[in-house]
Amino acid sequence: MPTLTLKFKENSIKEFPLDKETNISIGRHNENDVVINNLAVSGYHAKIDSIGNGFLLTDLQSKNGTFINGKTINSHYLTHNDTIIIGKHSLIFAYKAGESRPKNTAADMDQTMILDTGKYKEMMEQNAPEKRIAKKVKIKEAYLSIFSKDNEEVCLSKKITRIGKASDNDIIMGGLLTGKTAATISKRPGGYFLSYVDGMKKPKVNGSAVTESVQLKEFDIISIGSGKMQFSYKE
Repeated sequence: MPTLTLKFKENSIKEFPLDKETNISIGRHNENDVVINNLAVSGYHAKIDSIGNGFLLTDLQSKNGTFINGKTINSHYLTHNDTIIIGKHSLIFAYKAGESRPKNTAADMDQTMILDTGKYKEMMEQNAPEKRIAKKVKIKEAYLSIFSKDNEEVCLSKKITRIGKASDNDIIMGGLLTGKTAATISKRPGGYFLSYVDGMKKPKVNGSAVTESVQLKEFDIISIGSGKMQFSYKE
């Protein structure tokens, strides 16, 4: 499996192994897996999730942005020797010599969003504290991007969206231990909540099993049965 090496200038600080089912958070707060103690870094700046055979880097609407090889990104499938810049630190994503690497990751899975200077400034202004309230008002619906179905997007417009292997579910996910209705996502005034319903294999959010109910946050990775999906909002 690849490694993530945290560096400051030319000095290596710490190495983090990335295994399958890895979910690593990066930011200034001590609760993160990779802590970067620098005021240019947001409290919860970015995260890396294991998706299929690859690893997805997602910027968590950080104030100063996340960069891959010098370009601003929103989300990006990592490839060998990618350099992630967060604040004044860098993170090098690399496979070990002779280690097998996922095929077609760059060509088929890369979803990097490159922002021009104007768009980047606009996004930074929208993330300013005084504008966050107005931004939240604009949010209309939440979506699930299903990675196992060519990134198909499903709008969570219903009050309750059912997920499982039975054919009458809103989203069908297979798996031997998956329940007929494995989980539901309910739309409430306070947000969207995922609840475990049935099945030997419980749903997971960011790698943690859900036994009852959990409120979903933007960019959460949900695992149900044989599929994975990402929760996000669209204005």
